[in-house]
Amino acid sequence: MKNRYQNLSNGASLQIKICGITNIEDALLCAECGADALGFIFYEKSKRFIKNDQAAYIIKSLPPFIAKVGVFVDESFEKINKTIKETGLSCIQLHGDELPEFVQKFSLPVIKAFRVDNIFDWSKIEKYQNCKILLDAFSQNEMGGTGTSFDWKLIPDGIKNKIILSGGISIDNLEFVFNEIKPAAVDLSSSLESAPGIKDHQKVKEFLNKLNRLRSKKC
Repeated sequence: MKNRYQNLSNGASLQIKICGITNIEDALLCAECGADALGFIFYEKSKRFIKNDQAAYIIKSLPPFIAKVGVFVDESFEKINKTIKETGLSCIQLHGDELPEFVQKFSLPVIKAFRVDNIFDWSKIEKYQNCKILLDAFSQNEMGGTGTSFDWKLIPDGIKNKIILSGGISIDNLEFVFNEIKPAAVDLSSSLESAPGIKDHQKVKEFLNKLNRLRSKKC
């Protein structure tokens, strides 16, 4: 069974992944308000780390058509597969230095993340096939969830409407992202939080309400 987040394509209405889910209350609210995907971080150094049993409990309660994305950083194939089986993930996101041949090993849909700075080598993306591409801001100290953006003007025009854009996206710049960058999807975490791993329900509602208004104008 396919979920909405597998089908990112040119011209599709902007989709949203809300990452760093750590509790069922936040997960159900995000799903109810219209999120297309929820992200669960299995990187132990993250402030939003979640254990397999906790993620499995939340995932069991989610609607079937919402994507459940497991985020991993330079993790082994065996451990990722174990997590998939124990939790019920429907998609995985590789957020480290995973090589193209590693990406090809998985049967589930894969999102390959790249952390972008001003000297990023855009040609490396071409080596990754049969996966979705996520662009995030580079940080020396954290692998993601920093709340900062990179220079979006650096994104080649040829891939803008195919990527998942992450880093520094909020309700304040959503309209610009929607109308000017036009990515296939956006990925948010810290801008919708009251604390790391804890969503601010009012911010979630306001962001998704604004996104739904923008989507309706586009139709």
